[in-house]
Amino acid sequence: MNVMTDEASLGARPGVGAAGDAKQQIVDLLRGFSAETTPGSAAKVADFREHLAPGTTVYVTFLPGSKFADTIAVCTRLAAEGMRPVPHVVARSIVDKAMLEDGLRQLSDSIALRQVLVIGGAVTTPVGAFTDSMQLLETGLFDKYGVTTIGVAGHPEGSPDIPDAAIEHALAWKNAFAERTGATLYILTQFCFEAAPVIAWDKRLRASGNRLPIHIGIPGLATLKTLLGHAKACGIGPSMRFLTRQARNVTKLMTVSAPDRLVTDLAAYRASDPAAGIAGVHVYPLGGLRRSALWSAAVADGHFTLKRDGKGFAVDVDLG
Repeated sequence: MNVMTDEASLGARPGVGAAGDAKQQIVDLLRGFSAETTPGSAAKVADFREHLAPGTTVYVTFLPGSKFADTIAVCTRLAAEGMRPVPHVVARSIVDKAMLEDGLRQLSDSIALRQVLVIGGAVTTPVGAFTDSMQLLETGLFDKYGVTTIGVAGHPEGSPDIPDAAIEHALAWKNAFAERTGATLYILTQFCFEAAPVIAWDKRLRASGNRLPIHIGIPGLATLKTLLGHAKACGIGPSMRFLTRQARNVTKLMTVSAPDRLVTDLAAYRASDPAAGIAGVHVYPLGGLRRSALWSAAVADGHFTLKRDGKGFAVDVDLG
């Protein structure tokens, strides 16, 4: 396969300084990576153990127009296959508090529910009483059903649905919520394609008082054409411009791209700045789970070779 590479705990930081080994910095960043699946994609996977190590954290989406029962069913399956499922709980897709409680009760009964991702959701018109994630957090139901760790959304490139001022207000509120309740909150971002906007965003958040650790979304292995499609669908403006510049070379459109440059740059930033908020990465398998999981595991295990120019790396395993 031709791969184009031009381009663990929630708050733990490795003891690697600015002068540390670049390869070790990358390994430390990828160690404990999380992955994601949709109920539809999960149906195409015979057994997640064929692709992911036991105990891998796997987020399960609750997409607009779908049923929360599907998310619950996939979480139950993942737990049975030795993974750590994390359900998306989407405010604008939940009718009322009773539906939220019923869903959390089912999850608590079927898996060792300890972690969730709470987001507003991309539904234009809420289906019921909730419009944002803060309203869900205020119900107290997550604490009631044993949830100790809660992810919230991060937007390094802004959001097409939420004004910047509203995003800033929500993040300040969530920091305050974590302080007054003792809940363990962290930020999980949309997928990104270049490090500079992410680094600038992290610095802005720190300056404004953010203390929540951040897990950066990175794209798994996929063709440039596939990545462009996902970026357009998610309204990621700066990334669209970044990908479009690459797409000017049409011969690259069907070449599989790996996020090695992005990972290299993020790892170097994280190691050089002890105050950096980046705690880890979340892999979006935009081109399919198998290759993305194999690539991510190879990097986390150190099975890769740095490029001579220091701009990225190539894994030492056959990705098929």
